Amino acid sequence: MFEAKPDPMIARDLIGYGARPPDPCWPGEALIAVNFNLNVEGGGESTLINGDDESEGMLNDIGVPTHRGRRVPLVESVFEFGSRRGSWRVLDVLREFSVKASILGVARGLEQNPDLAKAFVAQGHEIVSHGYRWVDYGTVAEETEREHIALAVDILTKLTGTRPIGWMTGRPGPNTRRLLAEAGGFLYDRDSLADELPYWLKLGNKPHLVIPYSYEANDNRFNENSGFSTGDHFFHYMRDAFDLLYREGQRGSPKLLSIGLHDRLIGRPGRCMGLIRLLEYMRSRDRVWFCSGADIAHHWHKEFPAGGH
Repeated sequence: MFEAKPDPMIARDLIGYGARPPDPCWPGEALIAVNFNLNVEGGGESTLINGDDESEGMLNDIGVPTHRGRRVPLVESVFEFGSRRGSWRVLDVLREFSVKASILGVARGLEQNPDLAKAFVAQGHEIVSHGYRWVDYGTVAEETEREHIALAVDILTKLTGTRPIGWMTGRPGPNTRRLLAEAGGFLYDRDSLADELPYWLKLGNKPHLVIPYSYEANDNRFNENSGFSTGDHFFHYMRDAFDLLYREGQRGSPKLLSIGLHDRLIGRPGRCMGLIRLLEYMRSRDRVWFCSGADIAHHWHKEFPAGGH
């Protein structure tokens, strides 16, 4: 007799909050929460000098594909720009507008620029673990990934003096979230593009908080002009996203706008003006909560504890 196999889709939640998302009760009765995330990945990307067998072909900004078996110095220099100059430029802009961000820091990269890590902390930004390496963990063995999680936590704790409570792999594998739960010590992770509000899920018998990220409200579309060619393109798109969510907040349904930045992308002069215009615009509106991932996590744990609503 034919026996139907369990539907794997059942393990996924395609419903979420449905037609009536909860009012997140953002601090100060904010109509929108805005979370900037600066990706700092230089030094952690795929390259032979990191022991890899190929060069980095993703988000290298110059259209150079992956090359196996050899270094590509020009690609490496793109990532070096982010660490050497781009991050410092974005830091200056964030300071000018008094905005605290989440720094998605790849441990292998930040340990090669400890002064930058210290500057992030000194300015009050949150350090989120972006993994030990900036690679696709869908192709990494489970035991290696477990070791990398421990390494990342250890390195970032030593660099900054504080253990990271947030995690963002960027390219997670099927084991990533379970391994994070096993490691313990995290209030949340960002490895989801599924919503515009935080949500709880269960890992085993334990609750786990997910704060969604965005690959769409993201400067990654500067890469090879795949959507954004100028700073104005970035500004107009992000302004429209902000305006729509602000409008929804005015109608009683506030959301989270998570914006992804990369030091080697938005940190270029012509593009960075788009970020400056965006911050000027956002700062001209009232009832906007600029926050880090940790701020959101603490708020959600307090206002919407797992199993409490």
